[in-house]
Amino acid sequence: MIRKLLTSAVLALAFAAVQAQPYPAKPVRLIVPFPPGGGTDILSRLVATKLTEVSKWTVVPDNRAGAGGTIGIAEAVRAAPTGYEMVMGQKDNLVVAPWLYKNLSYDPTKDLTAVAHVAYTPVVIVTRAESKFKTLADVVTAARAAPDSITYGSPGNGTTIHLAGEIFKTAANIKMRHVPYKGSNPALMDVLAGNVDLMVSSLPSAMGQIKSGKLRPLAVTSARRSSSLPEVPTVAELGYKDFDVSTWYGLFVPAGTPKEIIAAVNAEVNKLLATPEMKAAIIAQGAEPQGMTPEQFGTLLQTDYLKWRDIVKASGATIE
Repeated sequence: MIRKLLTSAVLALAFAAVQAQPYPAKPVRLIVPFPPGGGTDILSRLVATKLTEVSKWTVVPDNRAGAGGTIGIAEAVRAAPTGYEMVMGQKDNLVVAPWLYKNLSYDPTKDLTAVAHVAYTPVVIVTRAESKFKTLADVVTAARAAPDSITYGSPGNGTTIHLAGEIFKTAANIKMRHVPYKGSNPALMDVLAGNVDLMVSSLPSAMGQIKSGKLRPLAVTSARRSSSLPEVPTVAELGYKDFDVSTWYGLFVPAGTPKEIIAAVNAEVNKLLATPEMKAAIIAQGAEPQGMTPEQFGTLLQTDYLKWRDIVKASGATIE
């Protein structure tokens, strides 16, 4: 018992010593809950690089992929609330996954604290440049003629992107086969190779291949067109009224992290987002930069958490 008390006392003193130093006094680990090459990874590395360059912080991205991003989020939840471990979260693993996975180990509204909103992005429906599908209408016509014959890839089960495809299937009254991957990059490789007909993707994940001419964007799923791809129509414009699915990205820390640290990170990230260089870099990836206070971002999390409960329930989707 005495040894336990002494150990606890030593840990408490060490924690207090770290907190007493100017933040950050050592490298900050940024957990990236998806594999390298996808939209989450691209934005995470952009934020880490710019914080290191401009703010002189050392931010180290660490990919912890799997299970639609939930493995990385769970690791962040278990981390010590010191501000030296944070995670790039998004709708996929914070407001969709909790309603899809029956035995998820975390509650994002209780176990994490919102720090800084980074960007939002529409989802894009793409096919390879050589595909017979020139428009979204071509896809719908083919799917109705031969139900379940068309395949579409996504970064994984339980992602906003996966559900965007499911919601579109319902809106268009068609049947297509979903092929889940462990992240955006392997899905992109298969659509480029012709192994799947379509991919539903975040814009940052697909932007490079769209710009190179290897992928043909058929539609974006947001309520308005993307400033990065202004020539690409929205799904709503193509006859599916009120269709609106987009995703957001932002930094979170374990619940209990000191407010002073949260305020410091938020201030630095918002300062970055206001610079022309950072804005241009994010838009070039197909996303839209958007700063918020921690309170505003926390409210967005809470609102979307409840909104997507109803969307997931209506879709009938579930993951064991």
